[in-house]
Amino acid sequence: MVPFPLPFGGNNNDNDNDDGGLFDAYDQFVSNHVPEPGPFLRDHRVLTDDEHVAFHTRTRDLFEQRKVYDMTFNYNLARLNLDTRHLDAGYRYAEEADDSSVLRAEFSPTTPFCPQSHTLTIGSFRAWNGLSEKHDYDLVRVRTAPMHHQSDSINEQLEELEKEYLETGSVEHEPEGDVGSNPMERTMQNERPSRGSPDAPF
Repeated sequence: MVPFPLPFGGNNNDNDNDDGGLFDAYDQFVSNHVPEPGPFLRDHRVLTDDEHVAFHTRTRDLFEQRKVYDMTFNYNLARLNLDTRHLDAGYRYAEEADDSSVLRAEFSPTTPFCPQSHTLTIGSFRAWNGLSEKHDYDLVRVRTAPMHHQSDSINEQLEELEKEYLETGSVEHEPEGDVGSNPMERTMQNERPSRGSPDAPF
């Protein structure tokens, strides 16, 4: 992906020791620095402490492999959870109450109008489920938190993608609709290598 300058300076690496004190470490669970679990996780077993850390560290590796990057800050999306400038942004996880082989992941963007929420949640779904052999869950279900102004439309597309994955085993389905059709997402689409490329994002 073409690098973008960081609005706060720094570089594009994911080194916890080169963060200017702005990031928690991947081996830390700081409850005040992650989003509160929202309605998608309600009544399910929310991961905390070592369980959250273990899955989120694995997520970092999967997102790196599939190039799931936040273009605003130019870093692996998993790092958003550690960014102390955005205490209510990032992912929270929960195992489904009646099926521990299914994980729910709820994404809280940095703002209610974050233009990347559509692309990032679909990219996350494809990374987790396209590389499912690298974690312990048969399915990772993804939704955007309701604080986002397009959460209903984004989540409808995520449900469509999930249904297609369960029916076909493929994560490459393109959901219908024009959610997320904004200049930033069109730029990402135009810069994306072909699906056949091993370096293709998502």
